[in-house]
Amino acid sequence: MSDQIAKGQEFEKKAEKKLTGWGFFGSKYEDAGDLYEKAANCYKLAKSWDQAGSVYVKLAECHLKMDSKHEAANAYADAAHSYKKTNTKECIAHLEQALNIFMEIGRLSMAARYCKEIAELYEQEQNLEQAIVYYDKAADLFQGEEVTTSANQCKQKIAQFSAQLEQYQKAIEIYEAIARQSLNNNLLKYGVRGYLLNAGICQLCKGDVVAITNALERYQELDPTFSGTREYKLLSDLAAAVDDEDVAKFTDAVKEFDSMTKLDEWKTSLLLRVKLLLKAKENEDDDDLT
Repeated sequence: MSDQIAKGQEFEKKAEKKLTGWGFFGSKYEDAGDLYEKAANCYKLAKSWDQAGSVYVKLAECHLKMDSKHEAANAYADAAHSYKKTNTKECIAHLEQALNIFMEIGRLSMAARYCKEIAELYEQEQNLEQAIVYYDKAADLFQGEEVTTSANQCKQKIAQFSAQLEQYQKAIEIYEAIARQSLNNNLLKYGVRGYLLNAGICQLCKGDVVAITNALERYQELDPTFSGTREYKLLSDLAAAVDDEDVAKFTDAVKEFDSMTKLDEWKTSLLLRVKLLLKAKENEDDDDLT
């Protein structure tokens, strides 16, 4: 692979020479750009990702000099995808440059795609606050382009992370909105009970029994079939256990549901939060009796 690196360096030197030498304004940037592209390809073949990323940035700058904004945005995206293998911070910085240009030239679906990619990178880094910011931007852009499925995927991520960050009301509002929207779509209808279950679990995390009971009534009005589902039964049993401050009853309801439909990690971790709150209350009551 060292021969590919040597080739890449040679193309890069020729490109620099083109830029510093005499030549017609447009053509020298175009010629240098072609050489930078060849250099980047050589570095990619050699799996020298940082060098490839660096050269793609130079290529993007050449395109900007020629006012070829679409090509510049693509080159910044190529730089980002090279850096993705070695340097997340650089990757995000160049995806930002790509999406800003795509926004400027009105390519909103491309901007949405890169917003979502940045959100996913922050998610991998466990930076949930920043992931929420970019999933939110992506959701707005997808919604504007009427790509509802992608917009809803982003919104679900926002709700998921908001709940993890104990922003339960925000999560509830998102899940309820998606459930309402999905009821009008035959393809999405089947997912409604899952969204209402997630919203209900977030209601439980808030620990307000009256709010939970009111929410269950609202969900039945929203979807009359919901009261016949196992998801409704679980929420109803859990609400009763919280009202009775009965940890054993709570645990049994979760176990019964989980034996039929495996609860995912997100639901399990939130239900554990509710159980711990319940245990703390139970202990407080025991202390009051002694």
